[in-house]
Amino acid sequence: MGLPAAVRDRVAAVHRGSALPDRLRLYDGWAARYEQDVAALEYRAPHLAAASLAFAFPAPHAEARLLDVACGTGLVARELHRRGFRCLHGVDGSAPPLSRAGTGRGEPRRVPPVTPCVLAEHYDAVTLVGALGEGQVPSTVLPELLRVTRPGGFLCLTTRSNPSNLRYKAELEAALGQLERSGAWQKLLAQEVEYWERAVTEEESTQGNGYISGVVYIYQKCPVPHLEEG
Repeated sequence: MGLPAAVRDRVAAVHRGSALPDRLRLYDGWAARYEQDVAALEYRAPHLAAASLAFAFPAPHAEARLLDVACGTGLVARELHRRGFRCLHGVDGSAPPLSRAGTGRGEPRRVPPVTPCVLAEHYDAVTLVGALGEGQVPSTVLPELLRVTRPGGFLCLTTRSNPSNLRYKAELEAALGQLERSGAWQKLLAQEVEYWERAVTEEESTQGNGYISGVVYIYQKCPVPHLEEG
């Protein structure tokens, strides 16, 4: 596949189904090499997600409050910062990647960490990029993402479309659709992307081209309906 064997092994390990403490230990140990490895993967999700959110989000961006869930080393926040977003907070279950997300490359602090108990309806936008997948963050997290998003705010989510993630993707899209039908949010975008990242095995290559595909979703939380007096 053209990827170093060590990179393939690390990526395969974190995508494999395992208990949460085991997965967090894998991410703890991966933090130092994470950005090198995803560069080798040609991982495009942070760029694609940030570009989609910036397009949907009304200007100005600088004062908008954003929460980056499962922020890792801050790749999504870095892309959002380039697009004018400045008030960026992040949360991650693994401490070593989060410690690397704060400063660097001459930029202001990108992802100040937040406590797990985030105020309801506090954020203008919430992102969850790269962690909605088999063996990672379950789709049951969606109501919590909605809880911390203000009415009219935006949510940017991604998942992969490679063969081993198709069952999860179907479950995720069922949950997304159920929330839309309930009036919790409305879908603005569901963009399928063929060249999402390089595949770690031939079997995972979505179109037999050496890459897996993925999808970016943008939703807008519906305003709370006004009750008529009388």
